Amino acid sequence: MAIVSMWKRCCLTQDRDLICHIKTGFVLLVTLTLTLFVISCIYVVLFNPLKHPHIWFNPVNQTQSYNVLTEGSSGKKFVWNFLTTPQIFQTTTAQKNHISVYHHVAHPRNYHFILDEPNKCKQDPFLVLMVPVAPHQREARNAIRSTWGNESSVQGKAVLTLFLVGLTGGAEAQQQLEEESRQHRDLLQSNFVDSYFNLTIKTMVIMDWLATRCSQATFSMKVDSDMYINLENLMSLLLSPNTPRQNYITGYLMWNQNVIRNKKSKYYVSEELYPEPKYPTYVLGVGYVLSNDLPQKIVEASKDMKPFNIEDAYVGTCLKRLGIKPSRSPDPSQFRTYMKDSKGHDLSKVIITIARSPKQIIEFWQSVKRHK
Repeated sequence: MAIVSMWKRCCLTQDRDLICHIKTGFVLLVTLTLTLFVISCIYVVLFNPLKHPHIWFNPVNQTQSYNVLTEGSSGKKFVWNFLTTPQIFQTTTAQKNHISVYHHVAHPRNYHFILDEPNKCKQDPFLVLMVPVAPHQREARNAIRSTWGNESSVQGKAVLTLFLVGLTGGAEAQQQLEEESRQHRDLLQSNFVDSYFNLTIKTMVIMDWLATRCSQATFSMKVDSDMYINLENLMSLLLSPNTPRQNYITGYLMWNQNVIRNKKSKYYVSEELYPEPKYPTYVLGVGYVLSNDLPQKIVEASKDMKPFNIEDAYVGTCLKRLGIKPSRSPDPSQFRTYMKDSKGHDLSKVIITIARSPKQIIEFWQSVKRHK
């Protein structure tokens, strides 16, 4: 019995030692985990770039990959660094619920051209067509190049078509874009993040290019890449003796439009960005034509206008500040949204209409040509 008792006491001692070892190991593991967590937090704070909560309206946070030397509109030279892989942009709940933007972020002088065609307007074009398009949408650009963008003279007046893109997000995509630029000489690229929320920046960069590179043109037009244009009809409008050549902008007019306050809508604009309940009358951004004195005036007005992400309404607020009202077209039906069909009879009357695809731009174009 004494031997059994001694054996039991030995076993209890061993159990306590085992438990003690387990507890000690657990404490060491927890301590090590906490230490690594603290070190990780310190590294993120000290070494990672601070992400501004308003990233969707700011230039991209760039990781060095390769350099491009460019010259800004002021003549100052800049070196830009580009990513080797695409960046992912995340929007937090806080960003969605509280968006605040610095006053001058959308002003075009915050951005600089990476690809440029500064001598394109030396031949004094009468009309310059500026097409904002995403870098990857080469099919859309090619559809335009093979249709209305290929017309260099309409009714004896010189016409020029150029495409504007933002950052590609990667070295390979950038190299492809540069090759396309060398081939066609019709690409402009600026160093803003190319996204839906930055369409206001994109539009203001277009205005800046027109003001600084092509002020000698008589008219210009901002037109989306999914639009069909009948240049004969457009030129007839512009050559009409009743069409002003100063302080003139026309297209599909938007009257009495409410500002969208629903945070779930992609058209949402906060009261902080635009406090009024309604927008001033503006021209729908799918395509509007303007006398070419306006781009410089719009750029100047934008210096004092807080930017928001509805680009056509933003241009409308700049025009209101200038005391300029958009003009109603003599035939408003010529500025159409969608056509019911592609019959040549209907298309022969329009100035612009939305096409559903690059293929449909070509179909519309061919249909009009067949019915001439």
